[in-house]
Amino acid sequence: MTVYVALLRGINVGGAKRLPMAELRAAVESLGYTSVSTLLQSGNVVFSSEAAADAAALEDRIADATGVRAAVVLLTAAQLRTVAEENPLRDSVTDPSRATITFVEGATDASARPSDAELAPEMVVFGAHAVYQWCPDGISKSRLPARFFASLGPQATARNLRTVDKLLAMAEELDA
Repeated sequence: MTVYVALLRGINVGGAKRLPMAELRAAVESLGYTSVSTLLQSGNVVFSSEAAADAAALEDRIADATGVRAAVVLLTAAQLRTVAEENPLRDSVTDPSRATITFVEGATDASARPSDAELAPEMVVFGAHAVYQWCPDGISKSRLPARFFASLGPQATARNLRTVDKLLAMAEELDA
């Protein structure tokens, strides 16, 4: 049995892509996945499966069942743990709600990244499959332009460290 974490992009943000979590859980369960649970209202799903889970199948099933199409970043519990543990900014963060991990499909490309001087006091570091960001002045005051996030691809989706830690705890509990 493998434990997965599915991160849906842009769910219930500013009134867009409204999706009740009960409908999301039902859609995921309809694919035969078990122990399905959600966290918050922003499209975070933890589940287990004996067969390999598929992000495209999840996207399609969720869209068919709910009428809401959202990109899905799919990670195993082990992958989520690795991304969280590789966070080079964790020791700099004093408020986990002001730090994010942007999960991406494939390798990250730092070419659209502004310089450290342009970002200060914000910090951005590229990992193998994630972009780590610390916003001491708050995420809403980030100096990163929207084009930066667009350059990460249509599957990229961010979660603050508090949410990542809760998802990891949920996944590890299910994996125990």
